[in-house]
Amino acid sequence: MLRLDSPGPIIFRQVRVGRGGRQFVMWKFRTMVRDAEARRTALLALSRDPNWLDLERDPRVTRVGWLLRHTSLDELPQLFNVLTGDMSLVGPRPPIPSEVEQYEDWQFGRLRAVPGMTGLWQVSGRSEVPFHDMVRLDLHYIRNWSLRLDLEILARTLPAVLTNRGAY
Repeated sequence: MLRLDSPGPIIFRQVRVGRGGRQFVMWKFRTMVRDAEARRTALLALSRDPNWLDLERDPRVTRVGWLLRHTSLDELPQLFNVLTGDMSLVGPRPPIPSEVEQYEDWQFGRLRAVPGMTGLWQVSGRSEVPFHDMVRLDLHYIRNWSLRLDLEILARTLPAVLTNRGAY
């Protein structure tokens, strides 16, 4: 069905930055047109945050992609990243290298943890949360990590996905 909406591969691979600054390939179902990465720089000017592309109506997202994003089904291939140890179920959102290049010194602290499929940012409003607040949530998670906190985030993930607040 995805290929009917937009030609190209079904799986999208993107280099992300994990624990300690180590780069890895993250897997997702493709939700955007094939040349989305080439259009990224031009769209940054329209973003609310110049260091982080967060458009509510990103013109690169396909119709099927919109559905996958709003149901968070596009994230399912990241289970492969969890199995390989590049990601965990819970942790900070894995940034792309160009975001890390823009980091201020205090923001590098979020690279002290293994990135996760879900985290405080995702259950606190996702794209509605400004970048600097996302980093603060990630640092709070890292400083206060416990199994109980992970279980709480996992329990809050399903309602966050079902309400799809901030999912764009």
